[in-house]
Amino acid sequence: MKYLISLILVLPILQACNLQSGSSSPDPDTINNRAVILTEAFHTDRDEGDNVDSPAVWHGPDSQNWLLATAKEGNTIIAYDATDGSLIERFGEGGVGEGQFERPNGIAVIDNLVLIVERDNQRVQIFSLPDFEPIGFLKHEDLRLPYGLSVFKTDSGSYELYVTDNFNPYLEGYPAEEELDERIHHFRFTIENGELDGEHFNLFGDVTGDGVLHKVESLYADPVYNRLLIADEAYSQRTIKIYNLDGEFTGDIIPDRYFTSEPEGIALYSCDDQSGYWIITDQHPNERNIFQVFDRESLDYIGGFKGELTRNTDGIWLSQQSFENFEKGAFFPVHDDGSVTAISWAEISDALNLEKNCTI
Repeated sequence: MKYLISLILVLPILQACNLQSGSSSPDPDTINNRAVILTEAFHTDRDEGDNVDSPAVWHGPDSQNWLLATAKEGNTIIAYDATDGSLIERFGEGGVGEGQFERPNGIAVIDNLVLIVERDNQRVQIFSLPDFEPIGFLKHEDLRLPYGLSVFKTDSGSYELYVTDNFNPYLEGYPAEEELDERIHHFRFTIENGELDGEHFNLFGDVTGDGVLHKVESLYADPVYNRLLIADEAYSQRTIKIYNLDGEFTGDIIPDRYFTSEPEGIALYSCDDQSGYWIITDQHPNERNIFQVFDRESLDYIGGFKGELTRNTDGIWLSQQSFENFEKGAFFPVHDDGSVTAISWAEISDALNLEKNCTI
C-alpha cells in the first residue's frame, strides 16, 4: 500500500514537469506552419470604433440564436444572428446605472443569463435574456481592473464565478510579485424570482514561484477536473497557469512554445464522458494568429487552426449546439477589434481529426 500511495503522489509532479518541458514537442515555427487554415462561415459588419473584445452565444427557448459581443469603446453590447452574422440590435450606453456600461470587456452566457464585466465600472452586471432585463451587480472593494470571467452552475443551483483583475498601480509593466495575491476574484451567487443574492467568496494569486500571475485577462473553469486555466499574457511568461477552484496553483503549466504572442481567449469543448478539447488563442495581428487545441484531460497538444481572415483575436466562444447550417456547432473568434467571425466546428473537427462528437 505504501508503494501505491507514493506512485499516486508522484504522478502529478511528473505531469507538471512534462507540461513545462516537453522537449519532443514541435518548435513554434513548426507549430505555426502545421496549423490548418479554414474558411470562415461569416464575418459580421466591422466598426473598429466599437473596439469589440469578447463574444458569447445564447440559444433561446424560441429558436433564438444570438451572438453577443462586447464593444469596449462603444459602451454597448451588440447582438448578431449567430446563423449568419446579421445585426439584431445594440443594447446599452455609457454610464453607471442599470443597462449602462463603462468599457464592457468579458462576457459569458449561462442558462438565460448574460454576465458582463465592466472594466471601468469595476463590476459584473447580470441580465436575463432575451429582454436584457437587469438582475443586478456583483462588486467588491478590491476589484480594480476586471477583464475576463468564467462561470458554471453547481448541482445545488448556485453559480460559481471567477473574474480576473489586471490591476497595475504603476501604469507600465506589472506590479511587484508581492502585490499579486489579488489577481483572481471568486464570487458565488444565486438568482431566485429575479433577485440576485451574491457573495465575494475568495481572492487569490501566488506571490512567489511559477504560479505568479503577472498579466491576466482570460480564464476558464473546468469543475470536472477541478481546474482553472488562467492565461498569463506577460511576454516573459506567455503561458496558461493552472490553479484549482479553491485558488491554489497546481504546478501545471501549458508552456510558452505554443504561444509566440499573448495567450488570449480560452474555450472548452466538453463531453459527458469528461473528455473534450481546450481551444486557446495565440493572438497575432497577422497570419500567425492561431487557435491551439489541447486534450481536455491530459492537456496534451493536438494541433492548431487558423481562419483565412481572422486576426488579432481577443475573446472566443464555442457553441456545441446544433443549429441552422452549423450541425455540430460553431466557433466564434473576435477579429481585429472590430467584428466577429464564425468557423464551423465540423470543419475544425475534420481538419484536426478530432474523434469526439459531443453536439448538443
